[in-house]
Amino acid sequence: MKTKQPIDAFARDLPREVRESVYVSSKAKYDKRLDSLNQSYTAPDSIRKLAGQIKQHTLENLPTYLGSAVEQLEKNGAKVHFAKDGQEANETILEIMRGVGATKLIKSKSMVSEEIHLNPFLEKHGCESIESDLGEFIVQLDNDMPSHIVTPIVHKNRKQIATTFQKAGIGEDYNDDPQTITRRARSFLRQKYIEAEVGLTGGNFVSAESGRIALVTNEGNARFSISANKTHIALIGIEKVVPSDKDMAVLLNLLARSATGQQLTVYTQFINGPKAAKQPDGPENMHVIFLDNERSNILGSEFKEILRCIRCGACLNVCPIYRQSSGHAYRAVYPGPVGAVLSPLLAGKKYPDYADLPKASSLCGACNEVCPVDIPLPELLLRHRNKAKQEGIKKASAGTPSMAGWSVLCSSPAMWKTSLRAGKAMDYISLNLIPVPAVQAWAKERTLPPFRGGKFRQWFKEHKRNKEA
Repeated sequence: MKTKQPIDAFARDLPREVRESVYVSSKAKYDKRLDSLNQSYTAPDSIRKLAGQIKQHTLENLPTYLGSAVEQLEKNGAKVHFAKDGQEANETILEIMRGVGATKLIKSKSMVSEEIHLNPFLEKHGCESIESDLGEFIVQLDNDMPSHIVTPIVHKNRKQIATTFQKAGIGEDYNDDPQTITRRARSFLRQKYIEAEVGLTGGNFVSAESGRIALVTNEGNARFSISANKTHIALIGIEKVVPSDKDMAVLLNLLARSATGQQLTVYTQFINGPKAAKQPDGPENMHVIFLDNERSNILGSEFKEILRCIRCGACLNVCPIYRQSSGHAYRAVYPGPVGAVLSPLLAGKKYPDYADLPKASSLCGACNEVCPVDIPLPELLLRHRNKAKQEGIKKASAGTPSMAGWSVLCSSPAMWKTSLRAGKAMDYISLNLIPVPAVQAWAKERTLPPFRGGKFRQWFKEHKRNKEA
């Protein structure tokens, strides 16, 4: 079937094995999330609403809380930087590395570093940057992109990973045994931890009250990245600030359950600053870079609720579009419903390039129901569609049939009643005979169920008559 929407074309041509990998993994994480929340809380929705209120309150008062976080971080011994965009963030990281004479960096999983394309920037300037999260490491070896916020290689199976390792010379031969793959990755990365001179992490939350940074991983790689190096750089979006440690606890309770169905991630670290004089290990220098990169503009727009996102990926796992198309269909770092809202906004002046993404939704509302911070994703997607329509962005409406006829039909009670009476005729007319290209393209893949409408008004009249009798 011909389609003019890029994401539809990508989904149509997606290999069957990739679609199966994405579907099975996404559904499994969704099921685990449901079990975990229901086992832990009698009213999961109430804590979800509370988390949403905490994040929204923080956003409404972000300058105040961000200022408090900076004050506490500096009090704890960290040096704080601000970067208005990705270029400035990359240059700040390079400057810090050159300041300590470093050319090798190891990083734990950080979607913000993906957002600013840190690895190719450092490589361009003669520095080595190695991913230490296993999924991100495989993505790096393949020169690929993550296809999920939490599980970046959800689109790959173990045979593909074994082939990647064989090509990269990691291990002696081809071996797709998961334990062997993991052991080989561990052996290779241990040496990289030792050789690196700077460790870079993200930051899941930053407490404005204490300046404490929360880091969550399941592999312990963030801890290795920090403890083995003298310099620690934390690259964090400005929206990750929360008012207090107590608020951070609420969000941590929801993050792991929403992402992977765990009660808590295997490693949850709280970083106060560089190592104290009496501590035997840890970084001697700590730099925190708060990244804006269009976030201030989003905060002042009708899309500000998207900044509540805690990057759990729950909306991806439940989304029927994501399950059928995979993350790469979204052409950006952030896929799924959150990406369909966030990516066009982060693109800034290139908004039209991603204005079609909000069309990749059935608006079923499942993404809002699972969101741990209650982001009204369907409403934000509709605002995007309206914005694209108002700005006349052709890419957003490509292949979309006009709704003008439907509007006229729905605005006239007489025409509506007539169409309902005529609806039965559709059971005997082939859709291929309707001279509308969009209908003909649609009918090649599907058909309509038997018409069952038009009886409600008759039932209502009889019901009213019987009630009055």
